Amino acid sequence: MIVFPNAKINIGLNIIARRPDGYHNLETVFYPIKINDVLEVIEADELIFESSGISIPGDVNDNLCIKGYYLLKKDFPKLPPVKIHLHKNIPIGAGLGGGSSNAAFFIKLMNEKFELGLDADRMEDYARILGADCAFFINNKPVFAFEKGDEFEPVKIDLSAYKIVLVMPDAHVSTAEAYRGVKPAPVKETLYDLVQMPLADWKRHIRNDFEGHIFNAHPVIRGVKASLYESGALYASMSGSGASVFGIFKDTPDLSHLEESCQVFYDV
Repeated sequence: MIVFPNAKINIGLNIIARRPDGYHNLETVFYPIKINDVLEVIEADELIFESSGISIPGDVNDNLCIKGYYLLKKDFPKLPPVKIHLHKNIPIGAGLGGGSSNAAFFIKLMNEKFELGLDADRMEDYARILGADCAFFINNKPVFAFEKGDEFEPVKIDLSAYKIVLVMPDAHVSTAEAYRGVKPAPVKETLYDLVQMPLADWKRHIRNDFEGHIFNAHPVIRGVKASLYESGALYASMSGSGASVFGIFKDTPDLSHLEESCQVFYDV
């Protein structure tokens, strides 16, 4: 069985307060985009994980799909071993939620393949254990996310009339680096309301709190955002904790000047 986990972008990201558990309360809007990995699962004699495409750093046992398997295995002990093959296309360290998407789609795939009988709420509960934004990909629809980024409220936002372009420069930003430089602060206007404004007004009102210090540490990311605005973007922002930057355009732009040094994904 094969599925195609997709990426997401963050429209705005406000870090509101540090929590006693070491996490942060935040608010953001998750919006799914059309950059996909490929995930295949077949029954096997033992649990195996293989990958192709973009190289995945770290110990294979730390992969969220493997962790997802063992999480399900606790409650479904008769679950057979499987061979997992992940073809990685979603950039890593980009703020696009690729690993979280893989894990969520793995849970959905296993639920369907082995008829586990899990509804969406239960699958979200499993996904939350694996990562703060992981549960978003269960329903995979635009949401206003709050608390740790794992509590959701549906939000009316439809960007299908626009062209979303995503640019990945030659940079990598770890989540730890992103949070080290952020200064939590309460917000006067919630993103839930701000994204209801006309898109032309987003530039003046919607921000990503990570951008300030990340741009200082990685000027190339700042340069990409500036270039997107120079190319006619109505709104541009770093996604999540970076390093990718997206732009929302009326029409597909010519970004050939960025293609020489960056990955450019058109009409996502």
